[in-house]
Amino acid sequence: MEKARLIEILSDWNFWDKEITTGIERRTYIEKVNNALKSGQVATIVGARRSGKSTIMKQYLKEIVKNGVNKKNTLFVNFEDPRFGADLSIEILQQIYEVYIEFLEPDGKPYVFLDEVQHIKGWEKFVRSLHERDAAYSIVSGSSSKLLSEEFGTALTGRHITIQVFPLGFDEFLKFKGVEIKTNLDMISHRHAIQRFLREYMGFGAFPKVVLSEDKSSMLRDYYDDILSKDVIVKHGIKSHGKLMALSKFYITNISSPVSFNSIKGFLDIPLHTIERFSYYLSYSYLFFFVKKHAYSLKEQEKNPRKVYCIDAGLRNAISFRVSEDMGKIAENIVFLELTRRGEEVYYWKNGRQRETDFVIRKGMKIAQAIQVCWSLDDEKTKKREIEGLMEAMREFELEKGFMITEDFEGEEMVEGRKIIYMALWKWLLE
Repeated sequence: MEKARLIEILSDWNFWDKEITTGIERRTYIEKVNNALKSGQVATIVGARRSGKSTIMKQYLKEIVKNGVNKKNTLFVNFEDPRFGADLSIEILQQIYEVYIEFLEPDGKPYVFLDEVQHIKGWEKFVRSLHERDAAYSIVSGSSSKLLSEEFGTALTGRHITIQVFPLGFDEFLKFKGVEIKTNLDMISHRHAIQRFLREYMGFGAFPKVVLSEDKSSMLRDYYDDILSKDVIVKHGIKSHGKLMALSKFYITNISSPVSFNSIKGFLDIPLHTIERFSYYLSYSYLFFFVKKHAYSLKEQEKNPRKVYCIDAGLRNAISFRVSEDMGKIAENIVFLELTRRGEEVYYWKNGRQRETDFVIRKGMKIAQAIQVCWSLDDEKTKKREIEGLMEAMREFELEKGFMITEDFEGEEMVEGRKIIYMALWKWLLE
């Protein structure tokens, strides 16, 4: 590609001669990027398409410029820009960097931002070269967990820190809605607004642009189609589109439920090896997460069903068109996402008597916490079942207390010498 054309494309994405809108700040992620670079590592930003990776990179870029970095010492490249062409290679990446050095003449160690870098085959060799020569600060992003981890495993072992980006946490969601919670007093004074916004959070989810949009459902359906087409079908060269779509629809309709590949095989009439392969691809794209049953034996973990969760409640609702009757499943999905966002190691648990706990949290070699999600405690049978499941886990793992997350019921009770703490979902999310 001609040098002038490359500079023209790059100028549209960079801050060199203009200001670029970077949206509402996501401070936690900005600090994570900064900490990764300060430790001398490559900062790797991964997560689902449309979860905000590009915006976070731009927000960090804007911050370093504000703090004194010369604009010409920054380079931002978006590899989903169609003007680069479909056949991307490491040669074009090298050319982009050389043209940047030639035309901008940076006078310090540049910050190089490579967005959706998985489109460049061999990109990791380029980044490793920059890192080993201490030629630049490198920040890369991608929408595939597997491709990035495999490439780092071969070329960048010990040279990178991974930052996983999710759609907005509930505290971020409230900030996007103009409600900022900094103290317990803020929670109390904004309680009614928070509860109202929780319904929207559960209904339409938390992709940043969707939160700020009026046409939410249409945008969510487009996001779903984009993830399947770009991050699954095209990336993995899938020919059986219909089978993939059927499997994805099955998972998104059955969030917060145990699934087994064998049972799906009979239900959808799809070969077992195809279900396994497609399920892994869907998880690599961050569309779905598959949570294992807690067991000390790896063999037992593998043979048991896994519970499936979706990256965003709104995405699930836009595709399955069921909301009101599924509030418990949606709440459980949201709790899973929040636990994962907090970096917890999450499992579900079930014993031989079929008593089940939604989440057990492992710290090191021990289970440190048990959490049950029960949206409504009005039905005595349901309440009894949920308490029994939670109590079984507390006894099994010798826990003095367990948590029951509900719609709005709060309080504590002692059962057989163990404490059950009831928490409203909105309050637990804002802990």
